[in-house]
Amino acid sequence: MEQTRFNKGFFDTVEPIKLKDPLAIALGAMDRDAIFVFNYTDAIKMAGHSCPAVSGAYKLTQLALKALYGKETPIRGQIRVTFKGGVEQKVNGPISQVVTLITGAAGETGFKGLGGGRYNRYHLLSFDETKTADEDAVCTVIFERMDNNKKIEVSYFNYMLPANPKMGELMPLAVTGKGTDAEIKEFGDLWHERIKTVLMNPPKGMFLIKELN
Repeated sequence: MEQTRFNKGFFDTVEPIKLKDPLAIALGAMDRDAIFVFNYTDAIKMAGHSCPAVSGAYKLTQLALKALYGKETPIRGQIRVTFKGGVEQKVNGPISQVVTLITGAAGETGFKGLGGGRYNRYHLLSFDETKTADEDAVCTVIFERMDNNKKIEVSYFNYMLPANPKMGELMPLAVTGKGTDAEIKEFGDLWHERIKTVLMNPPKGMFLIKELN
């Protein structure tokens, strides 16, 4: 079977995110004890690229689920998500798509459920324009378990990410496709040094997590 071919070896070593999805089990796509396994490459496929926003979205969702569930397996479709600020604030929109992919929580396009709303994902993800994230944060997202109402707020900051000065020279060549193969590869390698940091070795203060009452 043909598979997508990525060219960054570390993608395969990023910690996966594992959840149970009762809807997939109910409709026979998988056995009762089976789980969904999301890898960072799934987020890349959804977004069509790999960047600090996509990697940050993957990592903040992973950290939120760990904080909410501990050693339990998270239940996809039973998590409510609220972004501080509107959908157009910074990169709330693109980040929300990764969160939806993993948690199942969706906005107005979400599945409305079976038999009166069972397994509903509709309007489980929303944007609260009355609340504002820290101005230095890429985003602030609240995750809530619907079974016990435990809430976790995660803020993502990436201003501390180093940027190799050569990226500024190479980026226009890569984006326009006018660079040589060697220049485009070098840009991609430098670009992904930052992505690797977000996913595998985030510095202190990059992700701030707090439990809400």
